[in-house]
Amino acid sequence: MKKSLFLGIIIACLASCAKKEDPFLIQKDQIGKLHKEITVQQLDSIYANDSLVKRIGEGDYVQAGDDKYLIFEKGGKQLLTLTPRQQHDKNEKIKAIQIHDERFKTAKGITTKSTFKDIHENYTIKNIYNTMNTIVVIVDSNEYFTIDKKELPEDLRYDASLTIDAVQIPDTAKIKYFMVNWEHSEATETDEEKNDEH
Repeated sequence: MKKSLFLGIIIACLASCAKKEDPFLIQKDQIGKLHKEITVQQLDSIYANDSLVKRIGEGDYVQAGDDKYLIFEKGGKQLLTLTPRQQHDKNEKIKAIQIHDERFKTAKGITTKSTFKDIHENYTIKNIYNTMNTIVVIVDSNEYFTIDKKELPEDLRYDASLTIDAVQIPDTAKIKYFMVNWEHSEATETDEEKNDEH
């Protein structure tokens, strides 16, 4: 009896170890150890082993439309940029995440190093927005991708009023910004994208 109980405990321990979360897996409502219900005030404890830089719309960032929380790995490599729904509220949840580190990947294997071909083969494309310097590719999940217009054929680069179809985007076009949106089905423009328009 004791032997079978001990064996059961060992099996349970092994099973729980096998289920250990992938710290770089992007899922519908979770990215590594960050999930959709986490609030701003919990970020310090969640990323206690990393470096958290807070840009809360003050000082040099007073003109910023959103608060930003930058997550850096020990050693200096940036992992994520988190944007809460509202400024100056520690109880707010995260609305958008920018993925910086290529180790983060979706269940379909998409990373910051993926190409438009990878996106097109793994997702249904819902919309393509044409902006001054980039196009924003909205897919049928929480992710969306920004591609620099330098990756496009010459005749598509300079007119923001053009409608751009998926067939016009080269397979080899690289991702400039990889975003996850937990607030709406459509994209939220990043500060980087806003700056790209100028």
